[in-house]
Amino acid sequence: MDVPFWLWLAVLGLIVGMLAVDLFAHRRAHVIGVREAAAWSVVWVLIGVGFGAWVWVAYGAELGQQYYAGYLIEKSLAVDNVFVWAIVFTFFAVPREYQHRVLFFGVLGALVLRGAFIAGGAALIENFEWVLYVFAAFLLWTGYRMLRQRDEHIDPSRSRTLRLFRRFVPMTDAYHGQRFLVRRGGVLLATPLLAVLVLVEVTDVVFAVDSIPAIFAVTDEPFLVFTANAFAILGLRAMYFLLADLIHRFVYLKTGLALVLVWVGVKMLLKIDVYYVPTTVSLAVITSILAVSVWASLRATRGQGRRAVEPPAAPPFRVATADELAEVEPLWRRRGRRDTPERDTPEPAGTP
Repeated sequence: MDVPFWLWLAVLGLIVGMLAVDLFAHRRAHVIGVREAAAWSVVWVLIGVGFGAWVWVAYGAELGQQYYAGYLIEKSLAVDNVFVWAIVFTFFAVPREYQHRVLFFGVLGALVLRGAFIAGGAALIENFEWVLYVFAAFLLWTGYRMLRQRDEHIDPSRSRTLRLFRRFVPMTDAYHGQRFLVRRGGVLLATPLLAVLVLVEVTDVVFAVDSIPAIFAVTDEPFLVFTANAFAILGLRAMYFLLADLIHRFVYLKTGLALVLVWVGVKMLLKIDVYYVPTTVSLAVITSILAVSVWASLRATRGQGRRAVEPPAAPPFRVATADELAEVEPLWRRRGRRDTPERDTPEPAGTP
């Protein structure tokens, strides 16, 4: 696949532009409702699907199908990520009106980190073909582990990331609006919102370790791997607000995701020395597994409505009071006259 440098720049410009639009649309902290989240989800899906249609027309059906297979894998694995975020936000009692800001910067960091992972993975595959065996074995093991742990959930109270953050970074125990940093008593402090952002980023790194090898199983084109990842991730914020209160209904989703990982692991093993599974077949298998797992989940939980994750009895963080907000100093101090040493002023003439 011959991708000119200007096309990379155009795609990056499109991504930056979409992020800017999203940030402008949500510049004011507010609770994002289901209708707004659904509208934005449709927008992001249409953009991702539309880009795949352009790849299909410009580069042919095979590469177009590879993009869609990768996009579908990343989008489906991202749903599990969304459910983890819901547990994290609930445990740390993050006010809903501040959650979008955390997710915006979380997605921004995820794009950068995944770009680095994709570049590293592509370089490894190009120079050391045997690494495909490692990726395939890792996918098979991850799928097996996910099947065994399908009923288990993350426990934020045992997070090593949070313990390390609180050990090395001075922080408050209260949310100060949408601020990640505050200055109080002349000391720069992190807020719990920054700690949650770090936890979200670490969580995405863990998920990227699974998803990046998975997408390399359906395409070895770095451009398709990156764009499928990027367009799938861009819609995660809207997807979170749409699905966060429906975790209890997707009871078989983890089983479906585990089977997808096992399938792409087998496909990668066959691809190395035995047989190349056509992309059309691979795309059909992935779509069927996900469709059946979602259908079975919704059927098993029919009649159940939206229900938020149960919060802990004593959340570790709280919202700052009006007095605490009033004590916050300017984040970045400016050097003014008070910072300059006083000079001796000459006495007026005639003064004794």
